[in-house]
Amino acid sequence: MSSTIRVETITLGDELLLGIRENSHLTYLGSQLAHHGIEPAANLVIRDNPNDIKDFFSEAWKRSDLVITTGGLGPTTDDLTRESIAEALEEELIYDAEIEQAIRQRFQQLERKMPEINLRQCHRPKNAEILRNPYGTAPGLFLQKEGKILVMLPGPAREMHPMFEEQVIPRLQTAGVLPEIDCYLQLRTAGIGESDLAEKVGPILADIPGIVIGYCAHAGLVDLRLSSLDSDILDEEKLTKIGDQCREEIGDDFVCFGDRSLAEVIFRELRSLNQTLAVAESCTGGLLSASFTEISGISKVFHGGAVCYHNDAKVQILEIPEIMLEQHGAVSEEIAIAMATSACEKFGTDYGLSITGVAGPTGGTKIMPIGSIYLGYASPLGVWTKKINLRGDRASNRRRATSAALDWMRRKLRKYKIEEVFAAAEVGNIEL
Repeated sequence: MSSTIRVETITLGDELLLGIRENSHLTYLGSQLAHHGIEPAANLVIRDNPNDIKDFFSEAWKRSDLVITTGGLGPTTDDLTRESIAEALEEELIYDAEIEQAIRQRFQQLERKMPEINLRQCHRPKNAEILRNPYGTAPGLFLQKEGKILVMLPGPAREMHPMFEEQVIPRLQTAGVLPEIDCYLQLRTAGIGESDLAEKVGPILADIPGIVIGYCAHAGLVDLRLSSLDSDILDEEKLTKIGDQCREEIGDDFVCFGDRSLAEVIFRELRSLNQTLAVAESCTGGLLSASFTEISGISKVFHGGAVCYHNDAKVQILEIPEIMLEQHGAVSEEIAIAMATSACEKFGTDYGLSITGVAGPTGGTKIMPIGSIYLGYASPLGVWTKKINLRGDRASNRRRATSAALDWMRRKLRKYKIEEVFAAAEVGNIEL
């Protein structure tokens, strides 16, 4: 289908407008559509009000080829999406016994009695197709009308994600909205800004027929997304060659193809060396440890972490001498190195990674302003320290410090990979 297709997403819920819950639906749907070469034209966030739902949906329906909604399909009185949109489209709502049976089976699996209020979910627009929901009670709906397509999805991510990937995407491919052959490539980068990345790869990507280019900056990373709407013009093999050219041009800032996290990249590198890691952190308050423990199987590599916020904790847990803290201060290259080496010693690991700094909004000085962060790195080949200066708020500084530490270790591991292999062989961890 032509790249001129217009897609709008509508996320419903008072909690999104009030900032109680992050709008992760937009992130997910945007990523999924970009994977297939389509970028949404707009996203609307609407409160749970029937008049607003009808009005905003009607406008989106007029100007778009595909409208995707999330939320408001539950059984409670504030779940008004189904009824409001059916009215806007002048679609009759009918009772569907198949939906009722699926809901009752769901409650039987949970060994719970079904509340009568759940019967509200058994209605659907007469011409809509049911999207099964094996993880909840709210069915999704797929409607083709007036040469357009409406997709209605439940709000919980655990229900929406598999429904979209397993049921919606195949239907959109059949309808000609998405290409039947997936032709998509993502390059993940770190340590380079979006504009700098675009400048580097721009000459490579210029004037390539059929290519769709997207950039996405987040949490210290920038993703370059390349896709094709027509595999006859630009197939997977050609796209892979283009990706390899981009990778070579990006150099050390290239992290991986796909969407692996920095922590997962480190995990794979250490696992290949049969070596282990521990961390020590202060201002990041456990974010560094959490980035590793999110990975399944990480216990093969990651032994543990110490969050030592107060100086007393650094002394008692990491056994950093008080005199060192008095002489250099908790935020210093000496303490960063001491924390990294102590993490190795306390957890019995080959590598140690540490973070100490001033996250803000208080605690900064002229000599050590807010955003001053020291990283420490201990390895079989020696120890290093690095200072970075951040300019965000407290939350941003903590996230970026974590990403910076992970990216620094990633680069160190790749730079000294050969030396690390020989070092591991010398102590009998691997065989050459």
